[in-house]
Amino acid sequence: MTESAKWPIKLPANQPRQFYRGGSAIAALRGAPTADGFGPEDWVASTTTLHGQPENGLTRLPDGRWLRDAVTADPRAWLGPRHVAVFADSTALLVKLLDAGQRLPVHFHPSDSFAGKHFDSHFGKTEAWIVVGTSGDDPRVYPGFREPVSAATVREWVHDQDSDAMLGALNSVGVRPGDTVYIPAGLPHAIGEGVFVVELQQPTDFSLTLEWRDFLPAPEKGHLGIGFETAIEALDTSACDPRTIIKHTAELAEPRVDLLVPGSAPFFRADRLRPSPALTLDASFAVLVVLDGQGTLCTEHGGEAELAKGDTYVVPYAAGEAEVSGETTVIRCRPPEAQR
Repeated sequence: MTESAKWPIKLPANQPRQFYRGGSAIAALRGAPTADGFGPEDWVASTTTLHGQPENGLTRLPDGRWLRDAVTADPRAWLGPRHVAVFADSTALLVKLLDAGQRLPVHFHPSDSFAGKHFDSHFGKTEAWIVVGTSGDDPRVYPGFREPVSAATVREWVHDQDSDAMLGALNSVGVRPGDTVYIPAGLPHAIGEGVFVVELQQPTDFSLTLEWRDFLPAPEKGHLGIGFETAIEALDTSACDPRTIIKHTAELAEPRVDLLVPGSAPFFRADRLRPSPALTLDASFAVLVVLDGQGTLCTEHGGEAELAKGDTYVVPYAAGEAEVSGETTVIRCRPPEAQR
């Protein structure tokens, strides 16, 4: 077992340049200077690259190795034997800090089966958003169609790039910190300006973007080379009741709160931790995002980490059981529990 797989590792920011604006909320959380405005995503403990790129998006550990390479070299230590039996050397998780400095385009993501057929990937891209901050007068998200829509109508919208029709067909939901939104594969969605989230997702970068004009340089970037006719086959055109995918957690006072709706459990897990004085955590590969306060993370095999607002950590399975203590708020993100 490598030494790095025995204790928590503090990670620097990892913000690959994106096509949309944002990043000031990430800078404020981390206590860092704001960059050029096109760093709206911080890929935390990432073993995933931007679509079609060999390295951009990967997390580099303090010892200079890519996290991806470290996990591949010792997957049982990093991920645990049960996880490896199901997911091999994949973490099965990507965590991002996402700060929408402008409204994101209407888009959706493929399922596992669709991604396997068209992108040669074991994973599609189901995701969830944990709202940790908002700005502006009316922060909103847009999850799923309000009413059923035909595929033919969607094709017309895409052909005409009718942004008003696409956005207008979606649910429009105001959000505040503590709200969480589950976005299953296929569900059309957008995030409004001023919404800052911790995002959990399957470890891919497959976004099928219906509203590509004014966001992407060419339609090929929207359909990822498979054509919109094929891409729309993966779109959920049914009506979505937002109440089934949104959970409100701001008023929950327990030291440990399960943040996500039950349907998300096969894809990822997330808890809000407010230890005061202490909480015991089971051994697991985990990604920690410290939202406020100060605390300490002590692990079974001697690792100890000081937690402060804006810190992000990756915790290997081999670190063992852990205890988090102090006056702090931490989001603990984990892969799905391996079921054989």
